[in-house]
Amino acid sequence: MKKLFLAAAVIIASGIVLVAYRPAQPAKGQAPLTGEPASGKFAGKWTIDKAHSNVKFTVTHMVVSEVDGSFKNFEGTLEHTKADYSDAKINFTVDVNSVDTDNENRDKHLKSADFFDAEKYPQMKFESTAFKPLGDNKYKLEGNLTIKDVTKPVSFDVTYGGTINTQRGAKAGFKAKTTVNRFDYNLKWDRATEAGGLVVSKEVHITINAELNEVK
Repeated sequence: MKKLFLAAAVIIASGIVLVAYRPAQPAKGQAPLTGEPASGKFAGKWTIDKAHSNVKFTVTHMVVSEVDGSFKNFEGTLEHTKADYSDAKINFTVDVNSVDTDNENRDKHLKSADFFDAEKYPQMKFESTAFKPLGDNKYKLEGNLTIKDVTKPVSFDVTYGGTINTQRGAKAGFKAKTTVNRFDYNLKWDRATEAGGLVVSKEVHITINAELNEVK
C-alpha cells in the first residue's frame, strides 16, 4: 500500500511540474509574435489607427528640466510581403500645424520661422529604407526624415508589440524611438542661459506609439 501511495504521489508531482513548465500559449484571438499578420497572410498592408497612436517629443529646457509635446495629426502606412516584416516599407507624414505643447504662445513660436516655419513647410515626412529584425521583437528602422527643406537619414529603435484579431479586423503594434539634432533641420532658434547652456537643447527625443489596422 505504501508503494502504491508513493507511486501515485510521484505521478501527481510530475503532472504538477509539467503544468508549471508548460510553454505559455498566445491569448485567445492573438497571433504568435512572429511578425505574421493576425489574418495569417504573409503579405500585408497596414494603416495607422490615429485614435490609438501618438507622436511625442521631448526637449531639455533651461538645462535642468524637460518639456514634452506632441503632434495631433499624422498619417502612416506599412507594407510587407515577409512574415517577419524584414522587407517592410514604411511611410509617415506629420502635420506640423498640429503641434501641441499645452502652451498656446509656445506652439505659435514653434510654428514660426524660428522653428518649423509651418506656413511654408506644413509637413514632416519619413520614408523607410530598411527594417532590420534584431531578435526578441526588436527592429532597427532606417530611413530619410524631411523637416522643412532638409532631408537626412535617421535610425529608430523599434519594439514590435505583436498582432491580434479583433471584431474590427487585425491590428499590429509598434513603438519607435530616436533622437535628432534640430539644428540639422534648420530649427535653429538659439538662446543661451546665463551659465552658457542652451535654453532649448539641440537634441529632440521622439517617440511614436503606432497601432496599425490591416487593410483587407
